[in-house]
Amino acid sequence: MQLYTYYRSTSSYRVRIALALKRLDFQALPINLIAPPGGEHRQAPYLAINPQGRVPALRTEEGELLIQSPAIIEYLEERYPQVPLLSRDLAARARERAVAAVIGCDVHPLHNVSVLNKLRQWGHDETQVVEWIGNWIGQGLATVEQMIGDEGYCFGAEPGLADAYLIPQLYAAERFNISLQAYPRIRRVAELAAAHPAFINAHPANQPDTP
Repeated sequence: MQLYTYYRSTSSYRVRIALALKRLDFQALPINLIAPPGGEHRQAPYLAINPQGRVPALRTEEGELLIQSPAIIEYLEERYPQVPLLSRDLAARARERAVAAVIGCDVHPLHNVSVLNKLRQWGHDETQVVEWIGNWIGQGLATVEQMIGDEGYCFGAEPGLADAYLIPQLYAAERFNISLQAYPRIRRVAELAAAHPAFINAHPANQPDTP
């Protein structure tokens, strides 16, 4: 498999975690989102791969090209079920997917670089942009704190889908100087992930395109 990725992209990060948790080999194909003049993702070669011009994109072993991290992770879960990211119990699966959705649908899109740039274009200064980021990440983490369990990872002894979404969001929180002091459950999960090989390998600091 080939993963079109960017080291600091949280969407790419969550797919890297999913691949690592499932112990799947892949070739990383970095797409530089800040290369002049406007990033490699906006240039014709990559737009021919993903017309949306975003990362990640995954080329499967069968040669299929997949985009959007939720769809990619669902594909990996169904195609390689040997190391599951979701519980067997249907209600538990729904709770795990709910955490992923809070982060993937309600938090991350609101501090995506395209949104922040649009705020700047509309005349908002950096103080307002930073306040915007902190508001939405803070609300999301406060919600997740109430949704996850009291022991282990988000939902037990083994990491899964919810953790694959949460840990990249915590990386974003760190980038924007958002404290985790009010979230003891989340801090517990972060400490466990920091010592887990899959999360270590997927971390932005350990990617081939890390500056």
